[in-house]
Amino acid sequence: MSMLNNRAASHFGIQENHELDRRDKQAWVNPAYNGSPPSSPPTVRAIYNPQSLMANRYENLGKLEVLPPYPTDMKVMESAGEKNKKEEKQQGCCYFIGRGICGLWGTTMTEDTAGNREKYVKTSLRELVVYILFLTDMCLLTYGMTSSNTYYYTKAMSDLFLATPTYSGVDFQSITNMEQFWEFAQGPLLDGLYWSKWYNDKPLDLGPQSFIYYDNMLLGVPRIRQLKVLNNSCKVHKNFRNEINGCYDVYYEDKEDINPFGLINGTAWNYFPEKKLNGSSYWGILTTYSGSGYYQDLNMTKEESAYLLQNLKDNLWLDRGTRAVFIDFTAYNANINLFCVIRLVVEFPASGGAIPSWQIRTVKLIRYVNNWDYFVIGCEMVFCVFILYYMVEEILEIRIHKLSYFSCFWNVLDIVVIMLSIVAIIFNVFRTLKVNALLGKLLKKPDIYADFEFLSFWQMQYNNLNALNLFFALIKIFKYISFNKTMAQLSSTLARCAMDILGFAIMFFIVFFAYAQLGYLLFGTEVESFSTFVKCIFTQFRIILGDFDYDAIDKANRILGPLYFVTYVFFVFFVLLNMFLAIINDTYSEVKAELSGQEDEFQFSDIIKQGYMKTMMKLKLKNEKISDVQKALGSGSKELEYEDFKNTLRQMGHSDHEISEAFTRFDHDGNLILDKEEQNRMISDLEEKKISLNAEIENLGKDYSNNTLGKPMKNSNSNGVSQAEFQMLVQRVVHLEQSIGSIVSKIDAVAMKLDTLDESKDQMGRLWNINEGGKPFQG
Repeated sequence: MSMLNNRAASHFGIQENHELDRRDKQAWVNPAYNGSPPSSPPTVRAIYNPQSLMANRYENLGKLEVLPPYPTDMKVMESAGEKNKKEEKQQGCCYFIGRGICGLWGTTMTEDTAGNREKYVKTSLRELVVYILFLTDMCLLTYGMTSSNTYYYTKAMSDLFLATPTYSGVDFQSITNMEQFWEFAQGPLLDGLYWSKWYNDKPLDLGPQSFIYYDNMLLGVPRIRQLKVLNNSCKVHKNFRNEINGCYDVYYEDKEDINPFGLINGTAWNYFPEKKLNGSSYWGILTTYSGSGYYQDLNMTKEESAYLLQNLKDNLWLDRGTRAVFIDFTAYNANINLFCVIRLVVEFPASGGAIPSWQIRTVKLIRYVNNWDYFVIGCEMVFCVFILYYMVEEILEIRIHKLSYFSCFWNVLDIVVIMLSIVAIIFNVFRTLKVNALLGKLLKKPDIYADFEFLSFWQMQYNNLNALNLFFALIKIFKYISFNKTMAQLSSTLARCAMDILGFAIMFFIVFFAYAQLGYLLFGTEVESFSTFVKCIFTQFRIILGDFDYDAIDKANRILGPLYFVTYVFFVFFVLLNMFLAIINDTYSEVKAELSGQEDEFQFSDIIKQGYMKTMMKLKLKNEKISDVQKALGSGSKELEYEDFKNTLRQMGHSDHEISEAFTRFDHDGNLILDKEEQNRMISDLEEKKISLNAEIENLGKDYSNNTLGKPMKNSNSNGVSQAEFQMLVQRVVHLEQSIGSIVSKIDAVAMKLDTLDESKDQMGRLWNINEGGKPFQG
């Protein structure tokens, strides 16, 4: 047996044995890639396989429904082959199912890919494909909840309530005092809320509900609420106490006025806490206001609401202590299934005057109405399955790597995406239940205030969360494409220059914040963009981008204004910003130089190249087998016997099972002889197959050359074989398979005979010792 191994080894080099070993494992190694694992010792097992190298070579030659009877040896051979096939199929199915289940959560962190670049690339590619499916579902889910109609709905409501002027030409955005507020409330506000007639003065006849713009139903009734501060909540200087009788401080929640006032009877004159109103705080321009206060709900008709507003105005509902007035109402458009929750706010600062602001939230609270919504339900279910899948995956990775798992940025990002997704799923369920309950209550009592402020707020947070989650999910694609050198340049550059950027950032922000406080103190009293320290920070970022108002700075301080601007642009824009870019540019150059100097590793293009090579070899081998059969047919006469057919193909390296299978498909009469008609049928079928294969090989070769996949990889140390050499190697394997198989079977038979002789010798020795009374045997 050692002689046979030496003989087999003499015919194949180390590289060839390695390629054959990979071929036996149903994998193709790229000849141009020299990063394969070390080859195994050159034994005969590298090239010998009891099963045919290319199983079922003639499976496409045709099929017969009923096979004719054959001699006993052929029937036994065929039945044994079929039995082996069934066993292999059953075993193979179980093996692949188990392997698929085990590999379902197989990632580069759960499998050992450190010493196998090809396995690493293929695992990363499989992860990328699964993640793209998850990302596609996530995009459908996120964009399925938004629509361009949202913008136009918001714009229509903004134009109606913000840009419609009063009889004196003042709209909501230009309100500057309490008188103009009452003008707006009794004019454009009531006209916009209650639509009772068509443009030709004919009644709408749509029931008691008001329909804004004829399509947007006003849900419930609007509510007006105000917040006040106590008198003497601040101190008046002693020199002015005789002239000034009262002092109303800026708004603080602990300084709210909670005492009844005015007519006392009714909700408009009595204080209600935030909990009783089910209200929420509001972040205004000046400060944050609580959800409590004095409120008045309007009525279902325009006339009754006008009477209530006039009553409030006549009895001085707004006074010096008023710090903010809120007008809340909600409209629903059934055409596009959207809610528009509107809040109009007028703040009355302690300095006097009025500052209007508004908040219009157009949200989709009723989720499932049309067919697209039901498709989104399916996407939501698939999304939940994906999140469960990734939860199990991360648990397995944490179990393997322990605390070191959290040292990688991408792993932390995985946890963030999963956590945000879980929060989104929980809120989605909560929102659906809450909306159904609120709408049910509103339908029972249509004349009450419909408080959708809470739901609209959290729906907006839900939308923001989805937007943030999708952003992180898209960024996470870099995790799965980092195996490519080009894609790894960005992450490598940022990782390498992180410490340099951190040190530079400290220096940058010292100078930046110094200029911010300077601008705030110099121009804060006159220039709006410098009125607060936070606004100064964003204004200076805008100056870097070229968006600034130099005239406003110059008018605020004609000496220090230009000096501030020139020095800021010089130090921050020309010096610090260019230093920042230089750090990144130098690091990028270093990373690019290192990557270009590295040896080419197994890349995604090599996987495509392997697929091409495998397909090309299969087609050419099939073409060669057809040519062999055609030669066997050409060597016969008018009638070709089975034995002649078999002997001819045996000499060409084909197995008995394949020969008999090809012969039986065209031997219709079952007489083990192919007559002229059967031979012509086989020749015609083989010719068609050959033409088809030649065309397929030609087309595949054109595509391959056009895509430049056949170019060898740039590697000076590569010692792989060429395509022609590899094809010759495979042919040698095919022709040697039968001879090696017969040699091994003979060796096995000799070994069995030797074992039998040894056993017989041992038995004879024991019998001899017994007959001699335990005396040792004397040769």
